[in-house]
Amino acid sequence: MGPTLNFLFKNPLPPSDRPFSTISRSLTPSKTLILRAAPSPSPMAASEDYLRRSLAEKQTAVDAQSEAVRALKALPGVSEDEIDAAVEVLKALKVEHGAAKKQLRSAVSGKVAFQKAVENTLKRRFFLIRGSMISGEPLTYRHPGNAFKSNVLDFWRQHFVLAECMMQVDHPCVISEYMLPSGVWYLVAVRLSVDCRCMWPKTAQGIPVNFNYLYDYNDEKLPFAAARTRVAFRNEISPCQGLFRDGNFTLAEIEHFVDHEDKSHPKFVDVAGLEFLMFPREEQLAGKSVKSMVLGEAVSEATINNETLGYFIGRVYLFLTRLGIDKDRLRFRQHLPNEMAQYAADCWDAEIECSYGWIECVGIADRSAYDLLAHLEKSRVSEPREVEKLVITPSEEQLGLAFKGNQRMVVEALEAMSEKEALEMKEALDDKGEADFQVCTLGKSVRIKKNMVSISMERKEEHQTDFYNLSVITLSFVTGRIIYCLFEHSFYTRPSKSGDVQRNVFRFPLLVAPIKCTVFPLIKSQQFVEVANLIAKSLKAANISHELDVTGKSIGKRYAISDELGVPYAITVDSTASVTMRQRDSKEQIRVSIEEVVSVVKKVTVGQSTWADVLCRYPTHVATHADEL
Repeated sequence: MGPTLNFLFKNPLPPSDRPFSTISRSLTPSKTLILRAAPSPSPMAASEDYLRRSLAEKQTAVDAQSEAVRALKALPGVSEDEIDAAVEVLKALKVEHGAAKKQLRSAVSGKVAFQKAVENTLKRRFFLIRGSMISGEPLTYRHPGNAFKSNVLDFWRQHFVLAECMMQVDHPCVISEYMLPSGVWYLVAVRLSVDCRCMWPKTAQGIPVNFNYLYDYNDEKLPFAAARTRVAFRNEISPCQGLFRDGNFTLAEIEHFVDHEDKSHPKFVDVAGLEFLMFPREEQLAGKSVKSMVLGEAVSEATINNETLGYFIGRVYLFLTRLGIDKDRLRFRQHLPNEMAQYAADCWDAEIECSYGWIECVGIADRSAYDLLAHLEKSRVSEPREVEKLVITPSEEQLGLAFKGNQRMVVEALEAMSEKEALEMKEALDDKGEADFQVCTLGKSVRIKKNMVSISMERKEEHQTDFYNLSVITLSFVTGRIIYCLFEHSFYTRPSKSGDVQRNVFRFPLLVAPIKCTVFPLIKSQQFVEVANLIAKSLKAANISHELDVTGKSIGKRYAISDELGVPYAITVDSTASVTMRQRDSKEQIRVSIEEVVSVVKKVTVGQSTWADVLCRYPTHVATHADEL
């Protein structure tokens, strides 16, 4: 066997997903060209990311084979047949490359078409419209979009605040800058002047500044949690990205205070068996793909830092999937070292895939006690005592001049130094006037000069409770992003009755559907309208959100409108004794008496019955009119 030349190329996909992992050319004494290609991957969801990686793989394969052909032609004594065989392989690879390119182009085109279909339906049915109907204005919720958002937040309160016995906190959006941790700016106000200070979109500072009251209310016992919702602001506005980059948005946030030495959770066993997609740090750094993991195993293997953090990751998974997020398009990605604050123990993001890619929608982090301790410097929770304490005071002015936009990360890193690190830096600054300092969030070392930071030991008052042994698990939900992803995950089309038109449908779960039921008379007659009004009145008394339509449009048209609004059930009044009740997704209909229909709707909307139960209990209705378009 002659020498073997291997053309290897870097591939971000795992081995099972690699279209071409190795192309090998072996030159035997007869100089026969041998090509070896990895088997094609099994069919998978043609996501845009995957298709782009696949196209890059095929381009690399083409380039490698082109080089092999050139090398073969340069060798003396190579026959025309051998060169022709190599060229044929190159042509085949180019055909595959062209097909992959066409598939990617089709996927991108389909994604854009899907986005337009979803967003046009949302606007046509007044879920979202431009703020003042002026081009370029940010999208804002209208009815029924606002009702949809309210339902999402109501379920958030049920799932977290009520189920976990959390305290609720409200706090002004605009607060004194002295209430914020030194060097850490959160967006709590917006100034419209050019020289406005940039702040982060964060609202949970209302919780740590009230920690002493919350701790007292909980009889000075740990653990406990507090939650709040609040409008936040950002100055990175991109109206074209709709709910992803709007100027103001709603955050729902939780802070769970736990003993730093004991982060076990009594209810972790309830979620330990959940299995879902995770993207641990090690997998990302190794260039591997997301994988399915059992939550309990991820915690026991220390992939997730502790039980309490793992418990809330599990609760977030259940919250999102019960809202209607597709579990196969939901993953939990662990922060890389250069993404995490130096004081954080572990951080994960719940990311949801939509037509815009993977979108960070929920942040779950163990932030130690950084925010709390910064606020406790100016608060009182128990009788103080005088102790000698290390004081680190960064000079924001000097650091800003030296590090510009990276000032905040350097300040945070300085403030997070251990006593040993700080004293070593102080010694270096006193001796040399400067010191090298590693800032993990920047991923590099920076030079700190003596005028940039003051480090000293001072006698200070400290409270008897050892808050340095606290950790805070924070959860931050960007509701607008979750809601848009819900819109996309719930949207589908189905053919009309004639089959020549695709009808749009939002498959909203009953939990979040803004309108649970529509009521309309089959024809605009006085008798049917009176019955429809009577049913609507009963639905109102039962606190069931509904809409009454007596416009006289065709029944098929009204069903189509209801489907675009995501209404689970429709009641059609076609007699004075009984009505038909239609289910949105199956389009199945049953016949129910007027006296019972509201009770039936109530039971299915609150979960006391399922549609399958109702089908068994009531006769199926066979339409005698053109009830579908």
